[in-house]
Amino acid sequence: MTEKEKMLNSQMYNAMGEKQLRNERCSVKNLCREYNNLPFEDEDTQKILIKKIVGSTKENFYITAPFWCDYGYNIELGENFYSNHNMVILDCAKVKFGDNVFVAPNCGFYTAGHPVDYPRRNAGFEYAYPITVGDNVWIGGGVQVMPGVTIGSNVVIGGGSVVVKDIPSDCVAVGNPCKPIRKITDEDMKTCFDKSMNK
Repeated sequence: MTEKEKMLNSQMYNAMGEKQLRNERCSVKNLCREYNNLPFEDEDTQKILIKKIVGSTKENFYITAPFWCDYGYNIELGENFYSNHNMVILDCAKVKFGDNVFVAPNCGFYTAGHPVDYPRRNAGFEYAYPITVGDNVWIGGGVQVMPGVTIGSNVVIGGGSVVVKDIPSDCVAVGNPCKPIRKITDEDMKTCFDKSMNK
């Protein structure tokens, strides 16, 4: 089994031990660099490049530069995907976003992890577990999502959270480690965010 095959099968693999993986990372990072240097208003070229970088998209999506990923081909974007500045996706395993996902600035999605023991870690070994994000999810600023996590649908992840375990659907979750704090209900439709109305 090649190192790439091990990576895609969630087995321990050597990320530096195979030329194919190194070449794939270099290729997509050059495309990311090209994307990040485009004029902000050149949305047509941005869309073309993202379709070259990521594995699949729906019709409507927007990623605000800068954006970085490891391989690209393991990323799936749902319909109406949006991310703000500085999104990083370490997609050594599949990273799948549902429809209507909003990602705030400085967020990371990390499928990659390393052994706790230093001999294997120093030798370049790592593992990768997939990340799945459901539909209608808002991920707040500075959120970090760790390997193997599934975030359900209709979820808000509070800013600064570190998501190390699965988050169920229909809730607000915050913290480090991130935990559900309450259900989202019909009462939330009555919330007014106009500060002048809340005095």
